[in-house]
Amino acid sequence: MVKKVAFVGAGSMAEAIMAGMVNREFLSSEQIFVTNKENEERLKELATKYEVKTSQDKVTVLRDADIVMFATKPYDLESAINDVKEYVTEDQLIISVIAGISTDFIKEKIGKDVAVIRSMPNTSATIGYSATAIAKGKFATDKDIALAEELFAAIGTVSVVEEDQMHIVTGISGSGPAYIYYLVEAMEQAAMNHGLDQATAKQLITQTVIGAGHMLEQAREPVATLRENVTSPNGTTAAGLDTLTSYDFAKAVESCVANATKRSRELGSDE
Repeated sequence: MVKKVAFVGAGSMAEAIMAGMVNREFLSSEQIFVTNKENEERLKELATKYEVKTSQDKVTVLRDADIVMFATKPYDLESAINDVKEYVTEDQLIISVIAGISTDFIKEKIGKDVAVIRSMPNTSATIGYSATAIAKGKFATDKDIALAEELFAAIGTVSVVEEDQMHIVTGISGSGPAYIYYLVEAMEQAAMNHGLDQATAKQLITQTVIGAGHMLEQAREPVATLRENVTSPNGTTAAGLDTLTSYDFAKAVESCVANATKRSRELGSDE
């Protein structure tokens, strides 16, 4: 049973995860401790919003933590590890939510034979709908993976993958919500250009995305069949899809994912 989780890093992903854990009652606010490099205003904001425990005292934050979660920016990780590594113990499970950074890098910088699990959730964790992938490092056990699955299941779905697959996971589900929001922005603007007010456009588009998501979740048919079922020959949907095809929409998506995946690899190569 997890009694305490210590967050090292207090950015948007850390907030999304702690919000999901609190909202889904995986842990109480009193069981979540947070620290960061020097931004005390950010810590006060999280303490006020979620009633979690915050401190710049690394000993207080890490002491007796079952899980230490690194949630910094990639370029801040090494400094963060240096700040806390003397307080990390080998019986703690280390979970990273940092894009591109390997479990070996984290273990080596800590300088102890700690169990490290690499994860890639997304910001939908805030409302319990994250798509999270996890992979275990050298000293992590099946028990550690089971614990990480339990934690991330509190904020959405969990997939266990090999660590070398985490870059593509980052390009698909880690960054994926932003792709959807970008599409919705464009649809909202198109709706307003053709006379709908923003509130009506948002309501219609939001429910369309939610409905399509539930169809994807529940339907047994391949996604191509779902698309074909909506597309009558020479109908309105066909006309819209023909336009996307003319702009090579599928190629644009492929390039989008490829570049995000490439960037994840680049972040790892900077280790």
